[in-house]
Amino acid sequence: MRPATRWPGWRGWLLRFGLPFVLLNALLTLENLRPTWWILPGLRLSFELCLATLALALWIRVRGTAGAGLLRVLSLLTALWVATRFAEVAASAVFGRQINLYWDGRHLFEVLKMGNAAGWQIALGAIAVLAVLAGLYAIAHRCWSSLARTLAWRRPLPAIGLAGAALLAAFALPEVGGIDARRIFSTPVAPVIAAQARLLAGLWTPGRSAARLTAGPAFDVPLDGLGGADVLLLFVESYGVTALDDPRQAAGLAAARQRLAQALDEGGRQVVSMRVRSPTYGGGSWLAHAALLSGIDTRDPGDYALLLASERPTLVRYFKDHGYRTVNWAPGLQKPWPEGRFYGFDRYADADGIGYRGAAFGHWRVPDQASMALLHDQELAAPPASRPPRLVVFPTLASHAPFRPLPPYVADWQRLLRADAYTPAELGAALARPVSWLEAVPAYVESLDYTFHWLGDYLAGPAPPKLLTIVIGDHQPWAAVSGANASWDVPVHVISSDVRLLARLQAAGFSPGLLPMQASTLSMQALTPLLLSAFAAR
Repeated sequence: MRPATRWPGWRGWLLRFGLPFVLLNALLTLENLRPTWWILPGLRLSFELCLATLALALWIRVRGTAGAGLLRVLSLLTALWVATRFAEVAASAVFGRQINLYWDGRHLFEVLKMGNAAGWQIALGAIAVLAVLAGLYAIAHRCWSSLARTLAWRRPLPAIGLAGAALLAAFALPEVGGIDARRIFSTPVAPVIAAQARLLAGLWTPGRSAARLTAGPAFDVPLDGLGGADVLLLFVESYGVTALDDPRQAAGLAAARQRLAQALDEGGRQVVSMRVRSPTYGGGSWLAHAALLSGIDTRDPGDYALLLASERPTLVRYFKDHGYRTVNWAPGLQKPWPEGRFYGFDRYADADGIGYRGAAFGHWRVPDQASMALLHDQELAAPPASRPPRLVVFPTLASHAPFRPLPPYVADWQRLLRADAYTPAELGAALARPVSWLEAVPAYVESLDYTFHWLGDYLAGPAPPKLLTIVIGDHQPWAAVSGANASWDVPVHVISSDVRLLARLQAAGFSPGLLPMQASTLSMQALTPLLLSAFAAR
């Protein structure tokens, strides 16, 4: 690419250099209007564009020109970078997580079907995507060609070099004088591409994922020890041992635990408990769910990604192979979850699929007690002799930060199935209570009190008599509740009317009652084979 023969002056140079640079920068730093697909300008600098521009200037300074082949490569890479940037920010805005080429590509058609897209619409969309990519390449080629011509002029090179050095220094040394200079840059795209490349390499290289992931249970024992009982696996959000060890929280929950213990006794049930070490702390519930349902160590999010893209067996498929109907009851899911297919549930019930018709309580919309009422009505109410046994995995929501608005306990469980599940006054009172991010302990204690209340009432009342209930915390609450340097332990309670099953669990390390006070020596993934062993024997 030969430079123009006549110097156009600084105004002309800025026009021919500035507009292409600004356009490329806008494409490489775009954002999304959450939670939609609409694009917004990022209003930040692309570090990768700055680096590429400096590299192109150096190439032209040494070689005298930028060849057509180099410009085509730069344009192709730019189109790829822009497409990856859009996919990353769109996945974050719409799905609430990072893009995953394996999951999203593998289940793209299923996600499109969730939106009721017709075949012609899908085909038209594919054509539009190809047209957009071709358009991105054309725009990038015009911009890079203009930049190459202007970079061939020697007069602006010192200014470009100084600006480039300042930007590189700002990126490499972000903390200068207490000012975070890196805030002027948008999140780079290269780490996203590198992470996806590592993931795909791990999946497509024989033995790579198998070697990285820890060994899991064999899942080769019978379920004779359950006697066909329904199993409810209740992941209580942010239920950590701080609720046991912190004197203030323990005192605040003492009455709730006593009420729960009395309700279990009234329902002819007993409970044994222990502590286990969660793979996560203060958040990342999915890591705990995966650890228990697979028996695999998921402390590293990269291992979690490999696991859900693998063919490893799961507790869910194990129960399904033994005649159970398996249900993922997840009212907290408000977006498509294609990677969840890894577990193998027969039914995936999200916020829109559980049938709740009452008032929405805050962001999470569906109160836990109402979720339990709907779950019982749809999956557990029929006599056990007339249906297959159930395995239900139900992550609760009430004890998720900021722990409010908290719905009231409703004595009439049938009312929770209707549109008038909660009165306007009950909703108004819940919404009127202030949320405090600085003094969160009282609201956290109230949320667990609420959970213990409805759970005890359910197990003393409408629950199937042989129901086996496993209550486990997914992780400790955030540090404003649990404190600094807190343990990663969480409580586990197994509730059943089968005294022989509970005796086997006691022999394996569980203690009678609701207060496991000894520190944990067992990781969450190690709990899976322990439970399997108890389920196998009679």
